[in-house]
Order: sequence, then C-alpha cells, then structure tokens
Amino acid sequence: MIDYETFAKIKTLKDQHALKCSQIARQLNLDYRTVAKWLDQNHYQQRKSPPRASKLDPFKGQIVRMLETYPYSAAQIFQRLKEDNFDGGYTIVKDYVRKVRPPKIKAFLKLSFAPGECAQVDWGSYGSVTVADTTRRLSFFVMVLCYSRMMYVEFTVSQTMEHFLGCHQNAFDCFGAVPEKIMVDNLKSAVLRRIVGKTPILNPKYLDFANHYGFTIVPCAVGKGNEKGRVESGVGYVKKNFLAGLDIPDFNALNPAIIHWLNTVANVRIHGETGKRPVDRFQRERQAMNCLPPYPYDIATIDQVRASRQFRVAVDGNRYSVPAEYAGAALTLKTYPDRICIYHQQKLIARHVRSYDRKKDFELPDHPKALLAQRKKARDQKIFIRFLSLSDKADAYYRQLEQRRMNPLHHIRQIVALSEIYGQQAVQRAIEDAFAFQAFSCEYIANLLEQRTRTLPQAGALHLTRNQDLLQITVEKPDMEIYNKSIKTSEEV
Repeated sequence: MIDYETFAKIKTLKDQHALKCSQIARQLNLDYRTVAKWLDQNHYQQRKSPPRASKLDPFKGQIVRMLETYPYSAAQIFQRLKEDNFDGGYTIVKDYVRKVRPPKIKAFLKLSFAPGECAQVDWGSYGSVTVADTTRRLSFFVMVLCYSRMMYVEFTVSQTMEHFLGCHQNAFDCFGAVPEKIMVDNLKSAVLRRIVGKTPILNPKYLDFANHYGFTIVPCAVGKGNEKGRVESGVGYVKKNFLAGLDIPDFNALNPAIIHWLNTVANVRIHGETGKRPVDRFQRERQAMNCLPPYPYDIATIDQVRASRQFRVAVDGNRYSVPAEYAGAALTLKTYPDRICIYHQQKLIARHVRSYDRKKDFELPDHPKALLAQRKKARDQKIFIRFLSLSDKADAYYRQLEQRRMNPLHHIRQIVALSEIYGQQAVQRAIEDAFAFQAFSCEYIANLLEQRTRTLPQAGALHLTRNQDLLQITVEKPDMEIYNKSIKTSEEV
C-alpha cells in the first residue's frame, strides 16, 4: 500500500514526463506491478482491511457495565477480567477504557489583566551550548507583560540568583517601566518554602529586589502552571519559532540574535489571542506601569570565602587571583553575571571579568608583585650578608658605595660573584686595596683581580743584535750655552 504522495508522483511522471511503467518503477524504487496497478486507477483509494477479532470483544459489554456502576481504573478492570479467564494484555484493556471513558480535561478560568497590572516570568532550558573550551546548559529567561503580550528574552548559562535578578533588571530597562506585580513559579530564587494554610515564604533577596523596584511578588499555586499560561506559551514559542533548527556556533551570538528576533518577529506579529501586535498594545500598557527607580539594585550574590596559599579564589570551577599579601585571608566575594568583585574589610582588592569556561586560572599582573618583591628582598639580604663576610672593611666599603653609586646592590652582587670566581682571599685583598685608593665600584675590584692573575715574565739578560754597526752609537756633546742665555734674560727682566 502506497501513500497519496507516492500516487501523485506516479501520475506526474506518467502524465507530464511521459515515462513508461518500468521507468517509473526504477525512478521511485517500486515494484513494476505496483506501479501498473496504480496507473490504472484515476483516484487514490486507500484500501481498508476488515477489523480483526480481539480477545477483548467478549468482555467489552462487561467493561461498559462496570464503568457505568463505578469509576474503576483500567488496572482494576484488568484484574477482574483475569478472574473471568481473560488471557489478553493490560494495554488493550487500558486503550478500550480510555476510548469508552475519555480522560477528563480540567476547565480553567481565563485570566484577564489591566494594562500594567502584571507580568509573568519563567525559565526555559534548551540542551547545551559551547562556551570557550567547554559546554554549559543553555537556559533562557522570559518575561511577558500580561496585557500587551510584549516579550523579553535573555539567554544565560546559569539560573542562579544573580542571573535571575539581572534578567529582571534588563527586562525593566528594555520596557522602560515596571509592572505592578510579577507572577512567578515556585523556584527557590523566589519562594523558599510553602506551608499549608499560610502565606508562602519568599526569598528575602528577591523580596528586597521587589521592594526596590516597587512590584509585588505573586507566586503561583503548587501544580498550577496554568496561572502563568502567558509565559508558559512564551517559553514554548521561543523553542518552536526561534531555537528549533537554529545552528548555535557560540553562546555570545545568542543574545544579539534574540534581540533581533524580538524586534522583527515576536513583538510585531499579530498575536493569536489579542488579534493585535504586542508592540502596539504596549504603548498603552507602558503608560500604566511604574517608573524605574533612580539607581539600579545591587544584584550581586555575596559569599564569604578564604583565599588559597596561591592567593586564589574559586568560582564556578575557575580560579581568580587576589593580591599576594591576602593569601589565606578571609574575604568577601560578590558575584555578578558578568564580573566578580573581591573585598577585604570593605576594600575592593580585585575585580575580574567572570568566565563560564572551566578549570581556568586568571591572574592580574599587579597581584604577584608584592610576593616577587619580598622574594627579591630576601635574595638581596642573603647576598649582602655574603658580601659582609668577605672583608672587615666590607661594611665601610658598602657605605661608600651608597654615597657614590646609584645602585649599590648591583656592585655588591658583582663583587660576590667575583668571589666565586677568584676566591674569597683575593677579593678580600682587592676590597682593602680599593678602599685605600678610594676606588668604589665593582669594575675597579674586577680590574685589580684581573691584573693580579696575570703572570709577568721574569727579567733576563739583554740580547743584542749581531750587527756591530748598530752598536756604534755617537752622541753629540750637549750645548750648555742655552742655559746661560736663559739666565741672562731672566736677570735683565
């Protein structure tokens, strides 16, 4: 039996392309006889097979009578049928009970809201997404204004409190106003605990946030997701219209793409319930909403942490540096969706861009400077002690270096290094000699050591050339009259 689409292809290949029966069979990968049979028919007629007898047929009347007597479950009916020698399965009993007694669908009242009265929020999840070198669960926050159906959507890789409040802030900034109340599900970010017969215990952080922006929190009843049906529909709409079939190369591309989708698709479509565009109804709703506060709420999640010996603080599997002098100290960590701030006794000591990668280490260049300087100071101290042990005059020599040289530690390091090459006694003698000649530098010490290591040849007999003519040297008698002339001249003057 073929479907109607295959029947249409057979007719098209025959009528429009003039293919033969064998050619059509090869083209569609069908049997020759099947193609020939359907070519002889002018209309598609689906052959109906006669219904097969069921093991349940003799018991159907009994099932109906049982259901009319009492609302038995399918399992109860199956047990009673087995007592009457029914040897069929539970599935056919359940299917027949459902057919005879269709499941009851609960009726719900349709909620209506005035402009600016209420908004509904919820989280949605959609698989995972690539973030740097790892993958994270992809979540998205949805806020829908109940009157206009104006929607705000933001993608995140976490549903923690700072992200929950941050998405609220961004939604309010997008709308330019705040609704009178917000309906939420019973997530821990909003409702901590429910006690039967009492008002739900709200999350104090979310309650403080609501008081700052001037809206009322309205938790839905347990298991009553229909109370926030507008945002439930919004979550499904995002999945079906935006995310379905979307190639997501990287998380950073999602939020710019969703903003474009909201402005060009979601908020300008003709809404199926209102029959109008959300952006048009929003103009009226915005006038009825509350104004934004003059300053934003601090949405950070605050934790008390302790820096490690490597002066690091761990957040989300990553490590962030603090100044080295705070290694092992008790610190205050403020976590935002886009950054982390670390404090020590109300003083901000470190600020990092928050990463959602895993097992990464982030160190600011200034943080290890104190530790490096401390280590350098310790090394310099050891070198200075070694320098003082070279000679009794080393201390006085160093004081002269301080007075005459811009960097006396450089000269000390060089002199200590020379002691490893030439020996301590040679350097001791060079320092004493240099101090006697008031020559204060490592270069002078090095010159003394180098000169004293040179071996000069001993004096020997003078060897003259064999040329006897060169030995016959005639020296003229000096003229002493020039001295008499100079004496006379001085007397005359």
